[in-house]
Amino acid sequence: MTQPLMPMATAVWLVDNTALTFRQIAEFCGLHELEIQGIADGTVGTHIVGQDPTANGQLTQAEIDRCAADETARLKLREDDVKALPRTKGPRYTPVSKRQDKPDAIAWLVRHHPELSDLAISRLVGTTKPTIQAIREKSHWNAQNIKPQDPVGLGLCKQSELDAAVRLAAERRKKTDVKPEAGAEAPAAEMPEGEGEA
Repeated sequence: MTQPLMPMATAVWLVDNTALTFRQIAEFCGLHELEIQGIADGTVGTHIVGQDPTANGQLTQAEIDRCAADETARLKLREDDVKALPRTKGPRYTPVSKRQDKPDAIAWLVRHHPELSDLAISRLVGTTKPTIQAIREKSHWNAQNIKPQDPVGLGLCKQSELDAAVRLAAERRKKTDVKPEAGAEAPAAEMPEGEGEA
């Protein structure tokens, strides 16, 4: 279940202003029942200002009254009119302290996994295709200081991500290796005898 905004402040308000049980408030706010009891006793959350969940539209007074009348009932958050969009996975963030390690990781990937495409390397390490190309051609501005190092050891990607990228690249290579052989035999068989000699 989704929690309300500011669960502790909401719990403080519900303890002070409703007849709900500690269990109902704890389940709604995602807190432990003993924390709710501590709020009621004044030992927990003494400096927290209560937040009215009906004022910000997370609960209705009718929902509070329904649960106050039935101790076994559970509070339910109101559905938003506009659904929140799930966060899409954006570009990989690399901390500033690790950014200087990217060329070393790219050089290691180029040396040990030549089957990886530039796109796969850029996704793994979070870099650009021109940088990868410069390292491949040894025309990178810092080429003399680049020492190939495993990107997993540098903390630029996870071992599972690297394994998945290598597996995918190997499968693609198998498909491309099989296609030219099958394609090369078919045209030779279909070609009439007289046309090949001209």
